[in-house]
Amino acid sequence: MTAAAAHIPAMKETVTGIDLVGLTRQELEAELKSFGLPAFRARQLWHWIYHRGATSFEVMTTISKEMQRTLAGRYVVDRPEVSRSQQSFDGTSKWLLRFADGNEIESVHIPEEDRGTLCVSSQVGCTLTCKFCHTGTQRLVRNLTAPEIVQQVLVARDRLGDWPAPKDGRLVSNIVMMGMGEPLYNFDEVAKALRIVMDNEGIAISKRRITLSTAGVVPMMKRCGEEIGVNLAVSLHAVTDEIRDVIVPLNKKYPLSELIQACKAYPGANNARRITFEYVMLKGVNDSPADARALVKLIRGIPAKINLIPFNPWPGAPYECSSEEVIQVFGDIVNAAGYASPVRTPRGRDILAACGQLKSLSEKKRKSQAAPATAS
Repeated sequence: MTAAAAHIPAMKETVTGIDLVGLTRQELEAELKSFGLPAFRARQLWHWIYHRGATSFEVMTTISKEMQRTLAGRYVVDRPEVSRSQQSFDGTSKWLLRFADGNEIESVHIPEEDRGTLCVSSQVGCTLTCKFCHTGTQRLVRNLTAPEIVQQVLVARDRLGDWPAPKDGRLVSNIVMMGMGEPLYNFDEVAKALRIVMDNEGIAISKRRITLSTAGVVPMMKRCGEEIGVNLAVSLHAVTDEIRDVIVPLNKKYPLSELIQACKAYPGANNARRITFEYVMLKGVNDSPADARALVKLIRGIPAKINLIPFNPWPGAPYECSSEEVIQVFGDIVNAAGYASPVRTPRGRDILAACGQLKSLSEKKRKSQAAPATAS
């Protein structure tokens, strides 16, 4: 193995070959070099995989038939299985994706007049147990790999017919890391995947069109701003530690004072790139005028906007959504203080695709299940 190839991380091997999806440019070049192929082949493959959406080498017409066969003998350009596809009456699409190990996650595409937003998952299940979130009722099974995160974007564009990448009118124009999981507890793989997505010779989605949402993993927030530079959204949902400790238990580890300080120090935050505070409206819990005034005081000095999110119910949910009148009063107080506070229109509620409703049936195997049977 060459010195360059020695730095390649363990790659997913399928029955038919090594999957090239999810390798960085440098890793792709190093892998091909280890196979005796020149660097320009990596540029060709990158274009076909990420600009044109190729899923086989046979369609790569700028590569000779002989080279196509050579590549196909060692590599694949893989996709997870779409085990269920649903579409809401409002046009929202949700896909349940099954990976090679049988674990599943959900991705959601939300079409709007001026954009198409893809909600991407970072974990199977979730590290956290936020009380208002359906995903939080599913314990963490495992982190997703960078290839599995990138594949969600590729599958969405496959299903929507969004290849090759148009300059204007993209159906997947924006990405939000707001699906299943806490992205900052899987930072390295999320960062690697987003760099691939942002590469301007491939999928080419600008960092200004990517938002990463965190429940407040304070030590990782600065790295996120410095190393990826995407927009930050913070799942705030309460203005006191007493309430937030209950509905966002991570607050017990990183209380509001530390979270707010990390927001103030977030690299690149300014009036043109404001931090978004997500605030789910829970009836009788966090929705009073006093809460609204406390919110304004809490975020003072931070370039910010507030997304007010009507609670999206799910089977067995312990909360109810605040009334429209209560949400209106809350938003008026925040707006009057100079902070934009749009109310997020629920999308895909009828297929459990709205904010806080995602969940799969994957479960972490117990050691007794994972261990091979012994002979009696």
